[in-house]
Amino acid sequence: MRDITLTEADEAQVEEFAGNLFMAGLAAMELANVELGVRLGLYETLAGAGAITAADLASRGGIGIRYAQEWLEQQTVSGVVEVEDASVSAAQRRFTLPNAHAHVLLDDDSEACMKPVAAVVPWLKGAIDIMERAFRAGDGVPFGAFDLHDVQAAFTRPVFVNHLTQTWLPALPDVQAKLDSGLAVRIAEVGCGEGLAAITIAKAYPNASVDGYDLDDASIAIAQKAAASAGVSDRVRFEVRDAADPAIDGDYDLVLSIEMLHDVPDPVGILRTMHRLAGDSGALLVVDERTEDTFAVPATEMERLFYAFSTLHCLSVSLQDGGVGTGTVIRADDVRRYAETASLAVEILDVEHPQFRLYRLR
Repeated sequence: MRDITLTEADEAQVEEFAGNLFMAGLAAMELANVELGVRLGLYETLAGAGAITAADLASRGGIGIRYAQEWLEQQTVSGVVEVEDASVSAAQRRFTLPNAHAHVLLDDDSEACMKPVAAVVPWLKGAIDIMERAFRAGDGVPFGAFDLHDVQAAFTRPVFVNHLTQTWLPALPDVQAKLDSGLAVRIAEVGCGEGLAAITIAKAYPNASVDGYDLDDASIAIAQKAAASAGVSDRVRFEVRDAADPAIDGDYDLVLSIEMLHDVPDPVGILRTMHRLAGDSGALLVVDERTEDTFAVPATEMERLFYAFSTLHCLSVSLQDGGVGTGTVIRADDVRRYAETASLAVEILDVEHPQFRLYRLR
């Protein structure tokens, strides 16, 4: 232990900084309790049930009554549920999950859904173990080592549901015109993950066929099942395959990558592959994080989120195999530099979103 001599000014900073870290730790533990409620289905039980007792929750939710009581009280003091009268005995207390809170906790398609944030908490343990080794070795880590694909898909699902066909594709007038024409449209998604974007497009446009390519076996397995479940597997095909494979036919009407360019070791190579797949007439769309133009402090909350994910995941993925190491904090100038090296020009599309920026490459 180092003995650090503090000035009077330092003492004030100590109190403030220690308090900030305490509140961060408290928030993490409260999120862990949210994740516990999600896994046990307790919010589903509470939603629309009105005011119920711990015994009611235990019976309906299939959990021990003492656990039900403690969890409900913890959820109350943390502001998730409400209690009618805190002064009555524990057995008599009646708890309610407000409709607004139920929406945030249960509606997977809502942009207000925060379930993925709670799911990050148990994921962190494995990520820290992986990154401790990676930091010391200075090398990269394969995407699949993190087992993050489900959480990542949960984060992007509401974005695709609410923006992909409503504002993103219309920002490409030539592509939108083809989709609206009813004529056959071929689309390729590079780094498709669990396939939610491809499936969303196919459901909206019966004339669209989408090929999704990704190197993560687990993601592709889920994507294939999801396409079958959505009834679009006749037009949506997912493969565990490098999109750079020269055997893949080109001449797609649209080639897109969503929130993956910052992860890849060779972003210039990815852009060249996308260009080849689009041929001379296809459109290229890259969607990635809406970071600040330059490093600056104090940072926005979104910028803090990008940096937090970068040091715990994305930077290491982009460093594997001698990669360039972009990381989550991919700035617009980074995309321009990669595109220029790939002999492409960049147009930033006028589409507002708090997390994502859209780039059309020509």
